[in-house]
Amino acid sequence: MATLRDVKKRIKTVESTQRITKAMEMVAAAQLRRAQQRVEQARPYAEKLDEMLSHLASGSTGEIIHPYFEERPVKKKTLVISASDRGLCGSFNANVIRTALNWLKENKGTDVEIVTIGKKANDIFKRREWPVVGHWADWGGMIDYDKAREVVAFLTDRFISGETDQIDLIFTRFISTVKYRIVVEKYLPIVRPDVEDDSDVHREYIFEPSPEMIYSALMPGYAITKMVTALVESFASEHGSRMIAMGNATTNAGDMMKTLTLDYNKARQGQITKELLEIVSGAEALKG
Repeated sequence: MATLRDVKKRIKTVESTQRITKAMEMVAAAQLRRAQQRVEQARPYAEKLDEMLSHLASGSTGEIIHPYFEERPVKKKTLVISASDRGLCGSFNANVIRTALNWLKENKGTDVEIVTIGKKANDIFKRREWPVVGHWADWGGMIDYDKAREVVAFLTDRFISGETDQIDLIFTRFISTVKYRIVVEKYLPIVRPDVEDDSDVHREYIFEPSPEMIYSALMPGYAITKMVTALVESFASEHGSRMIAMGNATTNAGDMMKTLTLDYNKARQGQITKELLEIVSGAEALKG
């Protein structure tokens, strides 16, 4: 049975842990607010770019010609996995890794290479059979546009040069503070935009310069926007998961402190009762 000193030491340890988890919860909440603002800013911009591509395709009379749209027989695929640099965010990383492993199982017959974003994904896959050809870490849970451009340049160069035939992204789409959804999305080749077929509205565009030159100017920005949007969604989901996990840890620490305090009081009361019995027994023995 634990002594009073041991129980008191455990209470102090849990109390210190509770202060740490509470502080981490507050930090995660502050980071989540900033990350959520970035998500709200990035989504409309990405949606507007999709709309521009659709309008351009509807007004173009010829075939869309740009390397990012080139579809060829898939002999090699690249999987980009976006996880976190740090842990203590609940099941966030485990869910991303599980989805990536399922994707790899589905593409077992294809030559696959991996690009990791975040230390946790790299720690897992650098020991696996699939080669990790690129790794970017130390994001600090915030978007770094220079790093994002490096990632995009690396991926687009490999696709254009023919080193890979398809690039897929795995990231988490932020829905709310307590909810996110893991998304598997094709990055390259870019899915050709749907041409609007509306008989009531006829749009006639005059292109200056040619549609191909406009695509050449538009596509690099589109690729960066798509990557940045995926990253800010992933970071917001990470902060939300960490805030919830640390909140639960703080609550559990409080419950544990209540239980330990009750055990301490019981043990202390038992010790006092034992001492009283010894005193009474000694007094009775002296009388006899």
